[in-house]
Amino acid sequence: MQAWIDSIIRHFGQDPATWPWTQFVYLGIMGAISFAVINFAAITAGIFSCAERRVAARMQSRVGPNRAGPGGFFQWIADAVKLLLKEDLIPEEADKFLFRIAPYFMMVGFACVFVALPFSHRLIVADMNIGIFYILAVTALIVVGIIMSGWSSNSKWSLFGAIRSAAQIISYEIPAGMALMIPVLLAGSLSTQSIIRAQGGWPWQWFIFDNPAATLAFLIYFISALAEGNRTPFDLPEAESELVSGYNTEYSGMRFSYFFLVEWGNMWVMSALAVTMFCGGWNIPGLTPEHFDQLTGFIAVVAELVSLGLFAFKTLFFVFIVMWLRWTLPRIRVDQMMNMCWKYLVPASFAGVLFVSLWMLVVHAAPWLGVVMRLVLTAGGAFGVTMFCLRTLKNIRDTGDKFDFTSNW
Repeated sequence: MQAWIDSIIRHFGQDPATWPWTQFVYLGIMGAISFAVINFAAITAGIFSCAERRVAARMQSRVGPNRAGPGGFFQWIADAVKLLLKEDLIPEEADKFLFRIAPYFMMVGFACVFVALPFSHRLIVADMNIGIFYILAVTALIVVGIIMSGWSSNSKWSLFGAIRSAAQIISYEIPAGMALMIPVLLAGSLSTQSIIRAQGGWPWQWFIFDNPAATLAFLIYFISALAEGNRTPFDLPEAESELVSGYNTEYSGMRFSYFFLVEWGNMWVMSALAVTMFCGGWNIPGLTPEHFDQLTGFIAVVAELVSLGLFAFKTLFFVFIVMWLRWTLPRIRVDQMMNMCWKYLVPASFAGVLFVSLWMLVVHAAPWLGVVMRLVLTAGGAFGVTMFCLRTLKNIRDTGDKFDFTSNW
């Protein structure tokens, strides 16, 4: 980012090293980028809140939001205006200072993740050489915000929800972090852009199909990300039937919406990270990153837009899967959730890291083995996706379900 800003300064005939206004230009541009990133995160979360209600309505054969704007698309804007105008209530016995700032801890932890997430070949705020470590670190602020909100509310339901969330997030960070170490080993870098560049545009070049442990790591990461994001079937910190609403029970107005803004926005974060680490990121099939770097002029702009579109398409696909799972699976018990983490996912993630370490040595000695494994796993993945699609189409055909985009959809 600094090199890009320096090039802009040089374009106007100034030397960034000696020009007295260089630091102010840095501050202004970084402020504008921060404003854009925060707005992208907030707007994306708002759109996802409306989209999820539409998906839920479709899966439950009922009418979702369809009044505000075309197809109900502006419902999320109406909700935001309503929440802004609602009264901000604070319980009399609450710790008012901690109660007020708790939602902002979650917002900061959520927004900071976007700094290291790539969107295309060049579109990234900061390509840090410790990008994955940075992402794992800043997400810890979300835990702080949740615990702070539950404790400061002075409510037993809020405190129970906060304790559940702390145990859940901290526990599932271990298998999630170990699963992400497998792409790091395969790429030899913690930089998100370098991990994408180590893959390719075709599915058999993605890390998810590199070896069986990498495929398992993807599943472990996805399950753990659902748990860290309090998504069903792991939404125990917000269990309405047990905790009224969980750690956010005593909140109202806009502060109440911040918790769900983070939850919906986290769908983009977890999906984008899965695409980055396991599914080729912004790579374009048939175009290597090295050739991408050499493109200039109009072709470079077109390629950049295509890479942005591919990354967004892959990410939105996983976002839809997350929504689909929420309205398909029932909530599990607390003991089942913790057993799954500590008895199965944690040992499997550690075993996967050891397997990949040995696998890299084997493939280095016999490269043909890696090619064969990639082809076999890709074929298996394609077969599984095909059978799933055929079964879904069969269910739609057997039930006589029809898509109606004008009224019920």
